[in-house]
Amino acid sequence: MSGLFITLEGGDGVGKSTQAALLETWLTEQGQTVVRTREPGGTDLGAEIRTMVLHRRGHIAPRAEALLYAADRAHHVSTLVRPALERGEVVLQDRYLDSSVAYQGAGRVLGGDEIRDLSLWAAEGLLPDLTVLLDLDETASRARLDSDAKEYDRLEAEAADFHARVRRAFLALADAEPERFLVIDATRSCDDIAAVIQARVRELLG
Repeated sequence: MSGLFITLEGGDGVGKSTQAALLETWLTEQGQTVVRTREPGGTDLGAEIRTMVLHRRGHIAPRAEALLYAADRAHHVSTLVRPALERGEVVLQDRYLDSSVAYQGAGRVLGGDEIRDLSLWAAEGLLPDLTVLLDLDETASRARLDSDAKEYDRLEAEAADFHARVRRAFLALADAEPERFLVIDATRSCDDIAAVIQARVRELLG
């Protein structure tokens, strides 16, 4: 595949959507064709799964939740991500398998290795060329979410210890694969963060 696969990761409220929008604009200015997407919800089927896993009222068994995310990922990669990469486009994605390892593997305590294996099977082994991890402690993340004054989804509503486990898992993933991850302090200014990301992406574009 001749395209470039970039994912943005981190806890809730770290600024992934903002940075994805800025990076999309910059890449377009560089003459790149960009496919901006997200998980879950990057396809019609994914939008239905997103509603179930994030907004359904009532309990969802943790293993069922993990399998729903994997189902979304399998369909998303097969029908949208891989075809775009084969066309030589840049896929810019909000969340991917690292989120499953962090949220279901660590947050739900299902085991990071098991969730990673499930995710890789669903995605037929596809890993990003670059994963940008915006790091912010769970207290600051919660303060940002509170300032948005919106209703929490099922994961955002989890307790602080859940989000602490998620953050630790993200950082452990980055430590294990430093060549794939770019870790950025999410308390830095929006422009500073964007500049750091653009510098790394410029290297990848050659």
